[in-house]
Amino acid sequence: MSIKSSKNQNLAIISNTPKRIIVGIQFLFVAFGATVLVPLLIGIDPSVALFTAGVGTLIFHVITKGKVPIFLGSSFAFIAPIVAATELYGYPGTLGGLIAVGLVYGVVSFVVKMWGLKVIEKIFPSVVIGPVIMVIGLSLASVGVGMAKSNWPIAFAVLITAIVIVIYTKGMIKLIPIFIGIIVGYIISIIAGLVDFSSVGEAAWFALPNFTAPEFNWAAILYMLPVAIAPIIEHIGDIYAISGVADKEFVKDPGLHRTLLGDGIATAFAGFLGGPPNTTYSEVTGAVALTKITDPRVLRIAAVTAIVFSLVGKISAILKTIPPAVLGGIMLLLFGMIASIGIKTLIDSKTDFSITRNQVIVSVILTIGIGGAQMSYGNFSLAGIGLASVIGVLLNLILPKTLIKSEEIPDELD
Repeated sequence: MSIKSSKNQNLAIISNTPKRIIVGIQFLFVAFGATVLVPLLIGIDPSVALFTAGVGTLIFHVITKGKVPIFLGSSFAFIAPIVAATELYGYPGTLGGLIAVGLVYGVVSFVVKMWGLKVIEKIFPSVVIGPVIMVIGLSLASVGVGMAKSNWPIAFAVLITAIVIVIYTKGMIKLIPIFIGIIVGYIISIIAGLVDFSSVGEAAWFALPNFTAPEFNWAAILYMLPVAIAPIIEHIGDIYAISGVADKEFVKDPGLHRTLLGDGIATAFAGFLGGPPNTTYSEVTGAVALTKITDPRVLRIAAVTAIVFSLVGKISAILKTIPPAVLGGIMLLLFGMIASIGIKTLIDSKTDFSITRNQVIVSVILTIGIGGAQMSYGNFSLAGIGLASVIGVLLNLILPKTLIKSEEIPDELD
């Protein structure tokens, strides 16, 4: 199909309202599995995540003047920090930290508006961002294994299904491996008699999500702030990606500062209602690229559909009946893939590992992040991904750029 015919097909679809609605709902299902998986893993009502993702997406579209075809869903980068912070400060305290993370987006938005991307690239180069993303995935490996071992046959069935979808399928199906993997595992669990539907029968058809009010604790806020580094860089990459798909320079119009601000306000909004932080969804960007439908109105339809689903009590009840092994099977693939994105970031940027400086930065970030190191002073505590991110940034700024390469180390010191 030629580029010209693709554009004609796109125009034919978006000019038809019923078809636009159908495609918008389809885009939600691309994001649905990941969006509800995050709240299930951190132990909150998945309908809250659907509601805040839907409203957050609409907020994003208002701030970006309705120009960018983006859907915001639950961020996986915050799962480990949320779980750890909840143990230390409780979930309401953690929410206060997540609201502060949204404000960090606002600060970065201002920096980009005033000085451009160069200052961000200097502070957060790939040699820092790559290993931080790897830590985000690998730090959760034990959680995935712990849930999967409750029923390994089901977990492996889910894992194999997701792998087959990712590798051997094409089109829209390839974009929803999490959704299909969960469905297959859920069906097997029902056949095996592992699902109790009593709560579904008792649930109301219409019900407001179980919102949680935040509490503000300086220790929790300082604990969560450094975690914003990786998703901010991910956001920048996603905006460049959707710009390429739509053949428009969204980094200039409406501007990267507006997209960052929209993402940040959406994340802060989610924190006020008890939802997980939002992030731009690469899966949906992939669906946009596949279908050639770049009309932002379609993504707003997906957002409204998410809000409607969040108000159906039985949907939330069904999601809560998913056995741990089903979620564990997905996590075995998902968290490993997050780590692989970090590796890809280093490869794509051609990070030179013969340079000792780069070896030091990556090594320290991985050791501190995966090892779960923690620094405390009074009520203040910084640990895991946050601590690794901060130290990585500091090492990058402090270590000289001209450190010798490892092969240049004298023999007597080797």
